[in-house]
Amino acid sequence: MPVTTEVRVRYAETDQMNVVYYANYLIWFEIGRVELLRSLGLAYSQMEIEHKLVLPVVEANCRYRSPARYDDRILIETRPAMLRGSVLKFAYRILRKLEDGKDPELLAEGETVHVVCDEKFKRQPLPEAYATALRALLT
Repeated sequence: MPVTTEVRVRYAETDQMNVVYYANYLIWFEIGRVELLRSLGLAYSQMEIEHKLVLPVVEANCRYRSPARYDDRILIETRPAMLRGSVLKFAYRILRKLEDGKDPELLAEGETVHVVCDEKFKRQPLPEAYATALRALLT
């Protein structure tokens, strides 16, 4: 089951054509990851401070279906897609929230892959509390 986060497109996120600049979707992916962890009672900052671990992005993919525009209400659906050792994969769907009870419109979908690392970027295992919580969402 994905975790859904709502944001509103800001003017600064659009280009001259009033369309969201493509790289902003990756920022929305990050918002989704942070909120997914927060919804589990966990946090990136907690992992960095308490465990001295980081989750660098080693791969990112985004498929664009329809443009988002200024002032659209955007839904970011995020779910863990894979957890194997120190490698995590998250999947995302970016949707435009429509009025009048209509189904949201798919704007983009993608994935990011991360490797759990210490401060020197050496692979490390994911702390058990994080692994357990993310595995529960995989089933």
